[in-house]
Amino acid sequence: MAIRALARSKIPPFSCSILRILSASSSPSPFFLPILPPERWPLPEHNLGEPFLLFRRSYHDGRPRGPLWRGKKLIGKEALFVILGLKRFQDDEEKLQKFVKSHVSRLLKMDMIAVLNELERQEEVDLALKMFRVIQKEDWYKPDVYLYKDLIITLAKCKKMEDAMHVWECMKKEDLFPDSQTYAEVIRGFLRYGSPADAMNIYEDMKASPDPPEELPFRILLKGLLPHPLLRNRVKQDFEEMFPDRHVYDPPEEIFGLQ
Repeated sequence: MAIRALARSKIPPFSCSILRILSASSSPSPFFLPILPPERWPLPEHNLGEPFLLFRRSYHDGRPRGPLWRGKKLIGKEALFVILGLKRFQDDEEKLQKFVKSHVSRLLKMDMIAVLNELERQEEVDLALKMFRVIQKEDWYKPDVYLYKDLIITLAKCKKMEDAMHVWECMKKEDLFPDSQTYAEVIRGFLRYGSPADAMNIYEDMKASPDPPEELPFRILLKGLLPHPLLRNRVKQDFEEMFPDRHVYDPPEEIFGLQ
């Protein structure tokens, strides 16, 4: 203890010899290790013009020494609690509304978006729609094409085409336009739903879009309209005009009994 007190005090350079004598006669503290190995004790003659350093701390005080782990926090505890609560009360509208007012409305912006994305990933489309409507009522909400895109694609994959078209119309009212992937998934959804006429309506909307159409929606239509040769020939003609360097595969007519 005497050594530690002297080491921390403001002592003149000539006191180095005193510390050297004390260190030779005292055993080292279990909390401090000398810089020099034990076989070199007592210390050799020290240059008084250099700073004197005798001990260093050998234990870790718990403070971080650097970025030991770097990761991205995807979903917080509150967001996970909200997801579980929404799924728990989704069959009881009254309890669901109370849960939305008491817990969902308190979430921060990023937590709300995380809840929406997770519900879409789990294909809980009804809850995702409800969460999207909650987000639209927030003060910080601004029309975002990506929020609409993810929701429309999820609805189309789950064959919820009526809800998908409702969200589609809401997006149009906010002066947002779908991209090629959104067109492709909605067209594929209508073809799976067994409604080629609606798929053609989306196709016409795509051609009138300010962004030039891409190849993927055409490919999906050309494949899905094989049982409808008249509609397919119309799409094929447009495809050859817009993409003259691309080739369209026409299967033999015998496969579909079109002879």
